[in-house]
Amino acid sequence: MNNLPPILYFLLLSTLLTQLPLSQSSYHEYQEALSKSILFFEGQRSGYLPQDQRVTWRANSGLSDGWTYNTELTGGYYDAGDNVKFGFPMAFTTTMLSWSVIEFGDLMPPNELRNSLVAIRWATDYLLKTVSQPNRIFVQVGDPHADHNCWERPEDMDTPRTVYAVDAPNPASDVAGETAAALAASSMAFRSSDPGYAETLLRNAIKAFKFADSYRGAYSDNSYIRDGACPFYCDFDGYQDELLWGAAWLRRASSDDTFLSYLQNNGKTLGADDNINEFGWDNKHAGLNVLVSKEVLEGNMYSLQSYKASADSFMCTLIPESSSSHIEYSPGGLIYKPGGSNLQHATTISFLLVAYANYLERTSQAVTCGNVNVGPYSLRQQAKRQVDYILGDNPMGLSYMVGYSDHYPQRIHHRGSSLPSVKDHPEFIACKEGSVYFNSSNPNPNVHVGAIVGGPSQDDSYDDNRDDFRKSEPTTYINAPFVGVLAYFAANPNFS
Repeated sequence: MNNLPPILYFLLLSTLLTQLPLSQSSYHEYQEALSKSILFFEGQRSGYLPQDQRVTWRANSGLSDGWTYNTELTGGYYDAGDNVKFGFPMAFTTTMLSWSVIEFGDLMPPNELRNSLVAIRWATDYLLKTVSQPNRIFVQVGDPHADHNCWERPEDMDTPRTVYAVDAPNPASDVAGETAAALAASSMAFRSSDPGYAETLLRNAIKAFKFADSYRGAYSDNSYIRDGACPFYCDFDGYQDELLWGAAWLRRASSDDTFLSYLQNNGKTLGADDNINEFGWDNKHAGLNVLVSKEVLEGNMYSLQSYKASADSFMCTLIPESSSSHIEYSPGGLIYKPGGSNLQHATTISFLLVAYANYLERTSQAVTCGNVNVGPYSLRQQAKRQVDYILGDNPMGLSYMVGYSDHYPQRIHHRGSSLPSVKDHPEFIACKEGSVYFNSSNPNPNVHVGAIVGGPSQDDSYDDNRDDFRKSEPTTYINAPFVGVLAYFAANPNFS
């Protein structure tokens, strides 16, 4: 090779180098992805938008929310590509945004930490309204059946803004328990920057938890609520995990031994030992075990050892080298669970991997998975594979985060993104008039930067199809845990 003319040698060397895989830490701009993952929430806002709104294709919407109850219920987030405010997934989104700040906020650039807190507060200001009346919790605003029958901008909504409330003694342990978790976690996120607001959040978290625990049961068991919540956000997996989850967050936010006793005394009866290897808006088991394990690992609470044992078991299921590994992966390496919106599993599980790795590292511990010892590095490595897959290291070569890289979904299932902005098309677009945009093969006119779609099929394939909502619809609860994960890798691209 040394006998080749210099120009041929250079060309050959260049060709060989381009065929080598780029190191993932140099290829992915995790800081850019972090910024965009937070920006996404501004495109999901309901209510009066502020002067510093950065997503300029959005405008005010849902300004009469709550009027049927003579209550002001403006604000909060639309959960996905529709125009409904579902309290159950919104509260989980808030919990995960807050947990992202609690665990990784010190790694964020100051401006992104501020943007994260703004995103949390947009939700908590609304959640405080939902628990503002004695013995009542507002769980949803908007008739989803009417909404889903239309394709219209949130700014044009003329579908019923039905208010769904649960009054004692009717149960809503799941939504109230998750709301308690959200308010408790967010109180920790705001403790240093706004202690007065943090105290308000914690006080209302305790009130929400009391409602959840006093009137036990699933909110969707109520026939009136079921008609609105189902089949979208029914409680499919039971309300018991939300009671433990709410108590765990209140324990962490308040250090009150009352909630420690609750976790100790109610763990078995509420299914803490079920060891369900799942984490998301409906099932908190794996997240609960990781959260509680922090105190156990720090040597403070041996009485909660069963929670840590379950967390260890969950981590072992994620490690391919472990004899207990049973999480399904796509051929390209994506964590896969049957059902729609698969990336919600990849982002939540990645968050738990990185959070647990931090807990292990701080206490110089590892997880024993049969004959394999699994330390923080292995857990982070598993999480990074999921992150990089989402950002483009996949068989499609596609970033599943809109606006990141040059190759991302163009036709996401999202009303506001797919219809022309009111700034470009101020005329009213009625319910069925939006169908022409829904059925169009053109890219969405408004790029919903930072939105992470539902994701590919089990075989890693993805059709950029607005109609296929299971794959092409973004949700707030896919993005929320990813904020924390990206914060970690942005600060530690070459982790060890």
